[in-house]
Amino acid sequence: MNSRLWLVVPAAGRGSRVSTTRPKQYLELAGRSIMQHTLSRLYYALPTAQLCLCLDDNDAHFDPNWVPFSHWRRASGGAERMDSVLNALLAIDSIADADDIVLVHDIARPCVLPVDLKRLLSAVQREPAGALLAAPVADTMKRDNGAGHVLRSEPRDGLWHALTPQGFRYALLRRALEQARARGRQVTDEASAVEALGLSPELVVGRRDNIKITHPEDLGLAAHILAAQRASDYSF
Repeated sequence: MNSRLWLVVPAAGRGSRVSTTRPKQYLELAGRSIMQHTLSRLYYALPTAQLCLCLDDNDAHFDPNWVPFSHWRRASGGAERMDSVLNALLAIDSIADADDIVLVHDIARPCVLPVDLKRLLSAVQREPAGALLAAPVADTMKRDNGAGHVLRSEPRDGLWHALTPQGFRYALLRRALEQARARGRQVTDEASAVEALGLSPELVVGRRDNIKITHPEDLGLAAHILAAQRASDYSF
């Protein structure tokens, strides 16, 4: 039996570092909301996937017409990202198989390209420990002394920026997140939870323009990236 593909997209955050008027996923970017851009990118590359969108129960900004997927459902967002993802996994418990593939993607990464999505999916299909998009660290890394001054420089060899999506088999990801919750650990990405099980997910080199919109200046940068991508060989 072929495993199904699920997309879990946490979108319950407030994004207060970018805007105080509405969650960042609803801010306008190149004529559409960030959410619309992100979901469109995912659909373009993976149109047969089943989407589980994690939203705040009191979300008054969401428009279902923004979802291009034929098969999708809404899950309750949690207090933290880990809680939202686990809520989504529990929401599909009765229909998901242990070997189904789950890709988790940040709603605030609207510039991800289909070529990276497809390469990641291929890696997850062959790698039992799962895989994640990542980019090798290019900048010199500094560790501070706790008082705003440099303590030392850190070797950047072997260091990577973790990106999304990150992909794992359903049963593995659920076990990892449930164990993290049971131990009171708040993990900032799914790979960290899987690593805590003693496993080593595969690092799949992703494009550096797959940025996460976190600060106000990121909106302008994302707009330039989208324009550059449209002007290249990519079509969406």
